[in-house]
Amino acid sequence: MNPARVPHFGGDTMAIGDLINNAVDLLGRLDEKTQSSEEHELLRAAADALRFIWANGLSYEFMDYRESLEFESPPPVVAAFKTREEANSWLANNPKPPTMAYVLISCEYHVVAYRRESDWRTFLPHPTLEFYLEEMTKDGLPPVVATFKTREEADAWFEGQSEPSAQTVIQIGGEHYLAVYYRNIKHRAIFPFPLPRG
Repeated sequence: MNPARVPHFGGDTMAIGDLINNAVDLLGRLDEKTQSSEEHELLRAAADALRFIWANGLSYEFMDYRESLEFESPPPVVAAFKTREEANSWLANNPKPPTMAYVLISCEYHVVAYRRESDWRTFLPHPTLEFYLEEMTKDGLPPVVATFKTREEADAWFEGQSEPSAQTVIQIGGEHYLAVYYRNIKHRAIFPFPLPRG
């Protein structure tokens, strides 16, 4: 595998360009050493994925995604909708739906399901948020950063922040909530923590 070189222009693009080039070079060296045809295919797919990011101008999005992984926060979403009707309209009119990506519909996680061959498209509910909140609370509820009497007060506080933290644990009326800021789409959401079992 002879990885194509990526041109560098400076700033963040140079840093992400170096990262992509070095990763593709590493995958190429590993590919030269492997004897397994299955591993050849997997390594080439990984290198192609990195080249795809560069070739399609998605370097900043990739960089933002990698930075989001460093924050403790629920999985990122590509869009958020107040109603299922609004989401359905977006999906029906999207020429290339982002298949297998997460979206929020009425503050609930869904996966975009799309088959290009038949143009079948829909949303499937996904429990990723429940898994995330369960993991957060396995050793008890996390400490609260801010306390509010009403949801309106919490919303006003959250909206008043120009660049909120990726996630913040708050309390509203004595109950714990997670305030999440999805930087990639500039969306704020507040999720209740699950009730303790038993």
